[in-house]
Amino acid sequence: MEGRDGMRAADADREATAERLRVALEEGRLDLHEYDERLQQTYGAKTYAELDTVLADLPGPASPQRSALAPVGPGTAPAVPPGPVHQDSAATPGREAVPGEPVGGGPTGAVPARWLVEVWGPWLRVAAFFTVIWAISAVGSRELLFYWPVWVLGPWGAMLLARTAGGFATGTPERDVARWDRRRAARAVRRRERREQRRHDR
Repeated sequence: MEGRDGMRAADADREATAERLRVALEEGRLDLHEYDERLQQTYGAKTYAELDTVLADLPGPASPQRSALAPVGPGTAPAVPPGPVHQDSAATPGREAVPGEPVGGGPTGAVPARWLVEVWGPWLRVAAFFTVIWAISAVGSRELLFYWPVWVLGPWGAMLLARTAGGFATGTPERDVARWDRRRAARAVRRRERREQRRHDR
């Protein structure tokens, strides 16, 4: 294994490790601060040894039926051991999920919540802004005015409802959140590299 530890990791290995971290976050094994730190380490990792370090204290992801630490019974596949999943494991039965695939049979936990905030956040902010204007107008006129923001919020909300339903049906939240995490981690790595370069230049 010493030779493998020093080998260069591929993008697929880093993304598989990031997916393991996301599952650990949903299972409550990591808090958001730990998840963010380890995600940055993952996308900054160069070798398999560095990826293994990120997952060293995490067991395999729990299945919906039992904990990953439960004893393996007859006819039950063993839990996936810690460690990044590599490209040649794509056809292995019982392999760990890779980015873009739903984990545990569907979206659960923090992922859909984050995705919903991103999708509905602009609509909610505009709705609050227009509602305040409508309320001020109603108070100024001393009568209950027609809620005119509905002409803007109604069609927009209907489109977002369709997008939300379609997203959960196709596993879009997992893919989008994984993509956002990759971008955030990549930006963090670039910031760290710029800081190190500035210290080196001094």
